[in-house]
Amino acid sequence: MEEEEADIQYLGETSEVRFAIQTYHDIFSDFDPRPLAQRGLSEDFLSEAKRAAIVKEAEKIDFIFMVPKKERNLNEEGKIESRLREYFRKHFGILQKEKNKVLKQGIIFTIIGTILMLFATFLLFKFKNTNLIASFFTVLLEPGGWFLFWEGLHQIVFESKRSDPNIEFHKKMCNARIRFSSV
Repeated sequence: MEEEEADIQYLGETSEVRFAIQTYHDIFSDFDPRPLAQRGLSEDFLSEAKRAAIVKEAEKIDFIFMVPKKERNLNEEGKIESRLREYFRKHFGILQKEKNKVLKQGIIFTIIGTILMLFATFLLFKFKNTNLIASFFTVLLEPGGWFLFWEGLHQIVFESKRSDPNIEFHKKMCNARIRFSSV
């Protein structure tokens, strides 16, 4: 009785995503001959999983594979669950690193752009266009500074957000409860 109540409480805090598969191989790439514990995931599976998971509001997802009873193998299911967790954790880390790299690059661009504009302003103020070399560097540094400044802000504000849906999907899948049930 307590197990049923705990299950009901758990389901109340999560969203379910169900996948009907004929065999375990439907989850994996047809072109990858490695064993299930190392095999690459199918692009079709990833696409459908992403489509299903993204629309779920809950932070926790109960990911259920519905497999014909005669095809079930508990040993294989354990390997598949481990492989899925490994895949999503790895790709979550990769995507997070890429986002951080874009943010870092944007911050560096913005800082360098600001420094170039300050230097151009200093040259303009100090030499008041009386020196040919100073004027040349002012003309050279000012647009370069503006470009780096605005490109850096673009990286920070827009480019870093581009990977957010993929990061959110992989985060949900890292935290998903993966189960198998018989059809």
